Amino acid sequence: MKRRNQFIIAALSSLLFLSIGLTSKAKTVSNTHQVVVNIAFKPTSETNLTNYVYSTVDPNSINYHHYLTPKQFAQKFGEPNAYLSMFKEYLHKRHIKTAVYRGNLALKLRGTQNNMDRAFHANYHPRKGTPSRTTYRLPAKLSKQVVAVIGLYTGKPTSKRTAHSKTALTAALGHKPNTALLPDAFSKKYGPLKFATHYQLTSLYDNGLEGQGQRIGIISDSIVHNQDLKIYWAQNGIHDNPNRIHRIYTIDNRKAMQKESKIGGTIPKTEAALDVESASSVAPKADIDIYSGYSNNNLTSLPSAYYTSFMQAISNDLDHQISTSYSPAIESLGGWDDHSATLANYNHALNLLLEQAATEGITVFQASGDSGPYAMGGLKEQHSFSTSPYQVIVGGTTLPYTQKIHHKTITVTKERALGDIDHPSEPVFGGFYEILKGIFHGSGGGFSALNPTPRYQQGIPGVNTFRAITLLNYRPQTHLYTINPHPKILTGTHTGRNLPDVSGNADKQTGYATYFSSDMSTGSDSKGKPILKKYWLIGGGTSYTSPQMAAANAIMNSGRTTSIGFWNPQIYKFAQQTDTPFNPLNDANNNNNLFYTGQPGTLYNQATGLGTINFDKLYQDFNNQDASQ
Repeated sequence: MKRRNQFIIAALSSLLFLSIGLTSKAKTVSNTHQVVVNIAFKPTSETNLTNYVYSTVDPNSINYHHYLTPKQFAQKFGEPNAYLSMFKEYLHKRHIKTAVYRGNLALKLRGTQNNMDRAFHANYHPRKGTPSRTTYRLPAKLSKQVVAVIGLYTGKPTSKRTAHSKTALTAALGHKPNTALLPDAFSKKYGPLKFATHYQLTSLYDNGLEGQGQRIGIISDSIVHNQDLKIYWAQNGIHDNPNRIHRIYTIDNRKAMQKESKIGGTIPKTEAALDVESASSVAPKADIDIYSGYSNNNLTSLPSAYYTSFMQAISNDLDHQISTSYSPAIESLGGWDDHSATLANYNHALNLLLEQAATEGITVFQASGDSGPYAMGGLKEQHSFSTSPYQVIVGGTTLPYTQKIHHKTITVTKERALGDIDHPSEPVFGGFYEILKGIFHGSGGGFSALNPTPRYQQGIPGVNTFRAITLLNYRPQTHLYTINPHPKILTGTHTGRNLPDVSGNADKQTGYATYFSSDMSTGSDSKGKPILKKYWLIGGGTSYTSPQMAAANAIMNSGRTTSIGFWNPQIYKFAQQTDTPFNPLNDANNNNNLFYTGQPGTLYNQATGLGTINFDKLYQDFNNQDASQ
């Protein structure tokens, strides 16, 4: 029975049934194995950099919409070329290849593990019960400007590296979209028109804005198949070709990335498919750049791959909007998997690269996750996704619906925060519900433990205060939850970056269609190549909402002469207007993310942030702000 249960859980993981944290044991690392390491540097002045970031979206500043190129950023805030040349010379002598990311905030290194160890005087420290560490030492003239060394690992050849990731996707394979519908009806029920209609984007379409002239960056750890995109587009009535999809491989090359992943490949591939399908269909005339940072060849850690892809996208300076729906486990218990960079150092490095993005006029969107405030399970609030104040963190909601599920009629009368305790881990086959009934889905939200409350959130009603309900009890023995029969209401104050910022539909019960090719073969063709199984599924999760928001930003940017840039200081100001573009979901009852609820009379709550967006009004507010300059 135990073996059967293990098989069922493994099958379930490969079918993308729920939001899941991937844990993998990769290949043994040899000392001659090629590895990728990143070095993040300090800017010339962090205070001046942060002030410049805010000034680019302040209509009263002379820097308003005065965005920098990476070259200008390097001259103004990056490390001097002489310092970087000294670093490169030191590493070249030790047979390590170096590349400077445009902007002079970081170096990308590639070399053998042996040479990396010697260059960094690296020492591996295995520790029981806590993550192992790799310490390093650089010459004083080089180390003084280093924020973090990311991806450096050393140890005995028998050691195994692990990679933890979190994908913000929930799926219900028991519910299939009705592909017999005509394209327009299908799109309104399951596709881009569903998002556009609910959030008032259709009026921008009517004015001819479809993302033309824009590029959307997708930070991913997998690949997407052109044939999947063609089928998805055709079903939604979008007449397109894959030429507007551009693939950038930031760790492995194209050939290595196209090999079948040996580590839970179906989930990342579905994540990549839905990201590209969502963004490309909501903005049907925008180009899509997918930055694929996964390594089949075990070249680096997942945090390093994530950093590499982001820095590559920002260094390229092609995309005025970037979205990601995956992340290393940044604020979750026991999930951190970079040996050489501490959580604090990595968070610092990530914030700096995102500040560079803001100075270039790039808006960055990050999914908030689908486990409420409990990213990896536990009694303590934790978040596996980045909580950087320089990203627009996108939460999830549930649209109104009535359905009979597990012999129980569920009715949602108006849009609310995603917090689903009515049907945990809905079954596909017999046995799934019994095994996984302690998994619940809710919009990621709460307070960051790493980042303080940013200046744009300070003084906003609802920020740093909360109302919560203890709906769930955690069972440490099983790492699952049970419903609390006697929930209590909690109120109080807290500090830290509040998240999310905005929200949109992310419930699998009211979700979107995705078409993808799984890693599961249905046989072989005449040439002996595996025939991949194809799926339509209805999915939910903030994985959908983040690329949709990026696409909406591309729609708005396609009607402007300058990009909108760093959203957050602007949208928190707009939220305080009488004619706000936001619908704050601040009801106290039937409106929670498994813990945090709305707070009546406030503009902000930790379940849905500022709420949902009327994009017609938001576009007008951005344009009116330009006109008032």
